[in-house]
Amino acid sequence: MYRHLLSTAALVSGLAIGAQAFAQDTPSAETVMATVGGTDITLGHMLAVRAALPAQYDQVPPEALFKGVLDQLIQQELLSQAHEGDLSRAAALQLENERRAVLAADVAEEVVNADLTEERLQAAYDAQYAGAEDETEYKAAHILVETEEAAQNLVIELEGGANFAALAQEHSIGPSGPSGGDLGWFGDGVMVPEFFAAVAALDVGAVSAPIQTQFGWHVIQLNETRIKERPTLDGVRDELTNTLRQEAFDAFIAAREAATEVIRTDTTAMDPVVINQTDLLEN
Repeated sequence: MYRHLLSTAALVSGLAIGAQAFAQDTPSAETVMATVGGTDITLGHMLAVRAALPAQYDQVPPEALFKGVLDQLIQQELLSQAHEGDLSRAAALQLENERRAVLAADVAEEVVNADLTEERLQAAYDAQYAGAEDETEYKAAHILVETEEAAQNLVIELEGGANFAALAQEHSIGPSGPSGGDLGWFGDGVMVPEFFAAVAALDVGAVSAPIQTQFGWHVIQLNETRIKERPTLDGVRDELTNTLRQEAFDAFIAAREAATEVIRTDTTAMDPVVINQTDLLEN
């Protein structure tokens, strides 16, 4: 528990240490904020703690956050200086894991941002969007019923001049029934294949013959079509950035694995529940 910021309540006390240091010099990562038993705690130490805090701490007033982080580091140093003898097995393993995690995060941050240039973003955008074929979107409505006979009777009524939306409100068992069967705009991949194929085959204003899907029997009316507008680079910048970062990370890991001997123990006979047996650390 002492490794984490103790509590929001602990943050709200006044700012005592540090104000004088800031008043004397322009702060830097090397600025000493406290000395505990001869060991310096610097602003850099504090900033490293701050950088690792979850987003909820963005709402904490700076003066309270400053005091809370510094208090935490002072308390940790007091406790660490009171440690005698060897580390417990759990503490030693945790220290190894934390060192591994910090080093890994440092390398990963460098890897994923190493070649993240505007040129690469533009190239990724062009590859995904610029050369892509125009995609048609459809605005349609449907009436869903349980049997082919019921669907065919609806087609006959529509051919006789009945109002599609009124029939949908009266007969459709689908969730869009109360809104006249309106499905809004959609493109390929949104609807089940047989439904989409039937929609794509219709002329605007036309009504389909009964179409069967896993949900039942449909009568479909195509109301409008349009060409899907392609997003701008800025509109998909975050998406492309994340994709490029993931690709860089995956490629780096693959290269490291190919160049490194990794031997995994055969665990087929081990019960995975062992991952919860933390009491083994005490043995």
